[in-house]
Amino acid sequence: MTAILETLALSKTFTLHGRGGMQLPVFAGIDLSVCPGECLALTGHSGSGKSSLLRCLYGNYAASSGDVRIRHEGQWMSLATALPRDVFEVRRRTMGYVSQFLRVIPRVSTLDIVADPLRRLGVGADAARNQAAQWLTRMNLHEHLWHLPPATFSGGEQQRVNIAHGMITSPAVLLLDEPTASLDADNRRVVVELIHAARASGSAIVGIFHDDEVREAVATRSFDVEQHRTPL
Repeated sequence: MTAILETLALSKTFTLHGRGGMQLPVFAGIDLSVCPGECLALTGHSGSGKSSLLRCLYGNYAASSGDVRIRHEGQWMSLATALPRDVFEVRRRTMGYVSQFLRVIPRVSTLDIVADPLRRLGVGADAARNQAAQWLTRMNLHEHLWHLPPATFSGGEQQRVNIAHGMITSPAVLLLDEPTASLDADNRRVVVELIHAARASGSAIVGIFHDDEVREAVATRSFDVEQHRTPL
């Protein structure tokens, strides 16, 4: 099967401008590819660069060298050299991302936050909210919370909103950064089921799963970032 996401000799080094331009290498020479229907688990000790790699895949971090390529609307695109508007289009139409933390505009309701990715694709307001309500129900978030902003929710409630927001468009590529970290056992099982469903529908998934049971349940294979860590 043809890959939909790949990296070519990808390296990342941070420059600490507050410390005289000190260079902090993270990883180097990463070559990986992910096909539709796969779930690639990034592994390695804390600090090995897993989250930095995920952010490079999403375009939040610029590559220091090498490339990140994604198949977007039938064509390969380099995220390392793409214009910001093109990266935005990839995120709108092809790639979803569930981070560890929910970042939203204050005072916007939970229902509208989850519906927003659909609205950006041109789905009507009522239809988008109906789908958002279905996702929030699947995520066991009580209806009395839907019209409240999630800033005051518990960590687990916010993470469930985050997951619904990231997965509602069924993106072709889905990046997951510890999606079950704040969840209880019942909701972890729900997320495992959602990941299985996303794979079955053809999504290519790259994720960080610190919960061994979750990782073993969802991953089709693993990639050890530790082996590419650049020594200080």
